[in-house]
Amino acid sequence: MKQLTRSAIPEREGWLRRKQTQKWIFLLFAITPAFGGYLLFTLYPNLMSAYYSLLNWNGISDPVFVGFQNYVTLFQDKYVWRALFHNLIYMFFVPAFVILISLLLAYILTNKNYKGTPFYKVIFFFPNVLSSVVVALLWAFIYDGSFGLLNSMLRLVGINIGEYYWLGEIKTALWAIIPPYVWAGVGFYVIIFMNAMVTIPKSLYESAILEGATPMTRLVKITIPLIMPIVRVGALFLVLGSLKGFEHVLILTNGGPAGSTDVIGLYMFNLAFGAEYHNYGYASAVGMFLFVVLVIAKLITDKYITSQTVEY
Repeated sequence: MKQLTRSAIPEREGWLRRKQTQKWIFLLFAITPAFGGYLLFTLYPNLMSAYYSLLNWNGISDPVFVGFQNYVTLFQDKYVWRALFHNLIYMFFVPAFVILISLLLAYILTNKNYKGTPFYKVIFFFPNVLSSVVVALLWAFIYDGSFGLLNSMLRLVGINIGEYYWLGEIKTALWAIIPPYVWAGVGFYVIIFMNAMVTIPKSLYESAILEGATPMTRLVKITIPLIMPIVRVGALFLVLGSLKGFEHVLILTNGGPAGSTDVIGLYMFNLAFGAEYHNYGYASAVGMFLFVVLVIAKLITDKYITSQTVEY
């Protein structure tokens, strides 16, 4: 091996130092924008929310430190628990319907080899292109009692319920908000599940067909177990989204009638920015409570939805 001369050793050390410096500069410029954005727009606001939850503050006057009094008030607030109950209803039904419908549609489009499959994919994904505001306004038109599409379709099949306002009645408003969430979420997960299903070898289905397995059996015994990690992640996102989302509720009912559709996110929003209240401190306490609920929901989802990967 060629030995380095005494004069070459410092040059090599200098070259190594320059390479190390270039490496750190590259890492600095690559990581700083993302990490800085996270600190500025995510971590810092969350830390400030935890601090604000200890204050009695309307956002304008001087804040007054009250300690954990906001949390004591929160646990005695019946409206918080009513809103949480509504969130739990959405958390149970929305992910269940979205996952079930998406799996069935993805399985049909993947295994039936329809010529119009690309067209169907575009149609199913179309609601995801629309904003939450547009989706909510479309469904507000569907549910309208005077000229709504739902009442008109019911009349076509011989069911005349008059000018029934689905979003204006306590007994139907809460359940009427579930279909917009499902309709807006199905298309995205159809695409995700289809991309996962096409990776499954066709030989597995061929062997199952030779053994007499029905399409539903193949779906339950082959398809779902093999894509379960994808389903698990989708279920987690849907559960967390159902707990913290409130855009559709805000536009469709604003929590009414008589608070029958109120959710924690909307309740917190109205506490901070509503016409009647401007209590940033208490709203922040509700936000921290929602954070705890999201963490618990995530842990429950991890526990009861298997993450085991099935190999073939």
